Amino acid sequence: MPASAPAAPLPVPISLEFFPPKTDEQRETLEKALPALKPLKPDYVSVTFGAGGSTLAYTPDTVCHLREQHGLDAAPHLSCMGGTRQEIRDLLALYRSKGCRRLVALRGDLPSGMASYGDFRYASDLVEFIRAETGDYFHLEVACYPEAHPQSEDALADLAHFKHKVDAGANGAITQYFYNPDAYFRFVDDARRLGVTIPIVPGVMPITNYSQLRRFSDMCGAEIPRWIAKRLQAFGDDAKAIREFGADAVANLCRRLLDGGAPALHFYTLNRASGTLAILDRLR
Repeated sequence: MPASAPAAPLPVPISLEFFPPKTDEQRETLEKALPALKPLKPDYVSVTFGAGGSTLAYTPDTVCHLREQHGLDAAPHLSCMGGTRQEIRDLLALYRSKGCRRLVALRGDLPSGMASYGDFRYASDLVEFIRAETGDYFHLEVACYPEAHPQSEDALADLAHFKHKVDAGANGAITQYFYNPDAYFRFVDDARRLGVTIPIVPGVMPITNYSQLRRFSDMCGAEIPRWIAKRLQAFGDDAKAIREFGADAVANLCRRLLDGGAPALHFYTLNRASGTLAILDRLR
């Protein structure tokens, strides 16, 4: 394609996820990625929330920066691990004053060394609290797990927990990342049979580093299919080959998801542009 030719439109709406930088190096990485990602015109970008409120200040700062300096519709994550009812109430007031209309409400992970949860035990409790405090002001996204949450009793119990979050007032859902499209389609079908009608958007994790991906997947319960793992292992330290294969594999996954009716795609960017852009270039 000539350099002067306009980029082809994306096949569906997309959203991007960032984590709040805590060091100068992390801030530089994010600032480098943003000029490359902003032309994608994401519907919104989300900003994660650290376990146990470890990014209690960083998340609001990053949300404000993305909104005010970059013109992005930034949606903060709120977690059950993020403090007391009053602290969450204060955050809701802050985000409302900054013009945020979308939140991502999550249970979050219990940090190492923390004996018990705070004022909210489940994400459904947090959703109910936000609705009680703010009515329908915020569009609320929640998480769901096509391959089941790693701490769930079983797949049916996990699905029931998801339905509870929806009944509490969720407007949409973002999945944990996965590489088996059949898991997503089965989960959506099962949710629809339970009466869930909200959009269920696949979360997409680019593959750029095998050891990092394996570590993330072990923590969150996402399965790396054997054929992908074996291919990545075969590449060894060939970072370029891993990136090229990863972009091809994840783009093919996205095509299957879109052909099957996925309403949008949510990219876990890890504050970098190259992995997401490589996938979208192939989708175009």
